[in-house]
Amino acid sequence: MARKTFADELKQYAPGAPQPERPPSMGRSRRYCRRLARRHYENFTVASRIVPRRLQQHLCNLYAYARWADDLADETGDPAQAVALLDWWEQHLRACYRGQAIHPVFVALGDTIRRFDIPSEPLVDLLVAFRQDQRTTRYETFDELLDYCRYSANPVGRLVLCLGQCNDAPRARLADSICTGLQLANFWQDVANDWDRGRIYLPQAHCRRFGYDESHFAKRECNDAFRQMLSAEVDEAEGWLRRGLPLVGLVPDELRLAVALFIRGGLAVLEAIRRADYDVWTSRPTVSRWTKLRLAADSWWRLKRGTFGETRS
Repeated sequence: MARKTFADELKQYAPGAPQPERPPSMGRSRRYCRRLARRHYENFTVASRIVPRRLQQHLCNLYAYARWADDLADETGDPAQAVALLDWWEQHLRACYRGQAIHPVFVALGDTIRRFDIPSEPLVDLLVAFRQDQRTTRYETFDELLDYCRYSANPVGRLVLCLGQCNDAPRARLADSICTGLQLANFWQDVANDWDRGRIYLPQAHCRRFGYDESHFAKRECNDAFRQMLSAEVDEAEGWLRRGLPLVGLVPDELRLAVALFIRGGLAVLEAIRRADYDVWTSRPTVSRWTKLRLAADSWWRLKRGTFGETRS
């Protein structure tokens, strides 16, 4: 049987579609979320062998929620329709918190919410960011970009802390720093792809300061001005990641390797951009599978020896 596309699934579950007589079973819903995570596994490094087995299903459930929201925002091609569908998705979330889930994602997610006492705020905040993408394609200042990261990235770290049952204010601040750094690294890695989608995340004030305007974007020009600007942005992102390093020692042992690799993976992306001499237009800088394995092994060894905080990469 051919695998369903997102459009097929949207027709099955979207507003106006016939509602099932009863919600899908928990087993079926969990399998659905696992399949969705595997389908997008390249972007889902969390649910790998570095995460305790007991948490993997719950991470799949959270991922499935965010994946559906992301597709609702980006796959329709119509900002107004995307916003309406995101509103519909939030209605499902609200129903889930009332114990009235009918969509397989929310049947599975409801179990995660109950087990880990997850508040609705980080899940709702993700939808705020997806809606913002429909109306905002430029950011004037870096502070505006940070405000976007507050909704697009920081909720992910707080959800992971919830799974570790350690979501307090000091650790949340450190998780926010890591997630903001990761989001910034992704922006600087994806300048070309975002431009193709009509979006620029490099702050407009920075572009003006370095003398790089939209005519240069249109020509995909990697000149000295662009390199100097991106170098400054990469250094800024590194600072956010490194300020989050103390979190590694403040989460339960079973999550330390995952948090360490979030940080080192982000740092590796930034280093890949530097090695490319900031030319993210010609090709997208990436981290090789071998490098990921090396970072995992090295991080495990440093954590075992208690020397992780000494690493510079």
